[in-house]
Amino acid sequence: MKFRKFGKALLMTALSAGVVFGISSCVQSFSVGYLYITGTQTASTTGAGIISGFKIDHNTGNLVPIAGLPVSSGGANPVRAVLLTGGRFLYVLNQGSTKDGGPCSPTDVCSNANITQFSIGGNGVLAPQGTYFTQGNNPFRLVADSTGSHIFVLDHDAPSGAGCSLVFGVQVTTCGDITAFSVDSTTGRLSYVLNSQVTASTGAPLPYFPIPANPIDFVLTGNFFLTLSGTPATGDSVFPYAYNAGNGQLTINQNSSQPLGISQATAIVSAGSQIYVLDDGPNTNTPPSNGQIFAFTAGTNGSLQSLANGNIPDSATFSKPILALQANGKSWLYVLNEGDNANTTVAQSGIAAFTITTPFQASPISGQTGDTGGTGAGPQCILEDPSNQYIYTANFNDSSVTGLSIDQNDGNLTPLNQSTKAKSSYKLPGPGTWCVVTGRTS
Repeated sequence: MKFRKFGKALLMTALSAGVVFGISSCVQSFSVGYLYITGTQTASTTGAGIISGFKIDHNTGNLVPIAGLPVSSGGANPVRAVLLTGGRFLYVLNQGSTKDGGPCSPTDVCSNANITQFSIGGNGVLAPQGTYFTQGNNPFRLVADSTGSHIFVLDHDAPSGAGCSLVFGVQVTTCGDITAFSVDSTTGRLSYVLNSQVTASTGAPLPYFPIPANPIDFVLTGNFFLTLSGTPATGDSVFPYAYNAGNGQLTINQNSSQPLGISQATAIVSAGSQIYVLDDGPNTNTPPSNGQIFAFTAGTNGSLQSLANGNIPDSATFSKPILALQANGKSWLYVLNEGDNANTTVAQSGIAAFTITTPFQASPISGQTGDTGGTGAGPQCILEDPSNQYIYTANFNDSSVTGLSIDQNDGNLTPLNQSTKAKSSYKLPGPGTWCVVTGRTS
């Protein structure tokens, strides 16, 4: 087939337009995932829980509110949430509330605690599906395994002293517990995983797994569940359970805890190939810092093995480290500091950034400061978006979400309004308590 000169010109124009259109299509704005934030309503005196949500813009990190949100979290004072693998179901742990609105305690138990299940529909819309309950009292932590087959809740107080004495001896009458659930892969419904190792006096298996008293945090890492417990008076320690990924069963290999030699631990986190224990206590670091990070690996029976150079000073710019995140596929570790708002003479909220090398060495990222690694006031969570370009925190004290861009060359964090011209801070309808992200957008 032959083309006249005019026809050739017209064809070339069309082809050129197609090329230009194709190039421009590559940079068109599209959502790379959904970000969900749990929190409470500012105007509520009962701690009524809500879930806010945003679409994440792939090119800029900008957040666009999801139509139809916020919705009720299904209870009061949501403290944690998990998204299962595949992004179909969201589970929110509502801690409940006390009669006087104060903190939960063994003598003032939070009532109406629950786990509420939501399905994620088109455009990120949430629909409640079911409500479930833990076996203990005052639940405050929630995790899922990597396959989405099981969910676990950390209860601050076990339902009875009998279960405590069965594991830790007759002299122990108080302890915490882990409630384990199996997840139906089709419906997302939860069912209890019973304790096959410990049975009650009736011969029936316990519906929970006892842990030492005064739990602070827990983490699932490899084949072990590690629970961090303690008080300033007794010191902090870690108690291990062996984990069976096939049936969700937890098994005790030793009924004693491993002392850590600290007394103000705030969290235990698995990041990369390490396990980090975060501490807000006094230290002898050089230079001085308001907190410190201890790095370990998990050894035989879940015991923690200290790494050489594993005592990392937190940034002196901030205080009270509560979470750590290692960038996906990178050696950059980001430590989230909540700040000590009861003491205005010490440093406050922010992200301390480190480069981790092997043999283990943690070095502050050059150029990272409080200005470039800042968050809102009182951050409660930190996560990386599905495209591994941006970091977000949900902040309690100023009811906001903060967005930062990750420099892919050196790991530095820059507020979105400086790096991509997107907004860096987004208002929430109330204090933020936790955040989760999914790459599922349909």
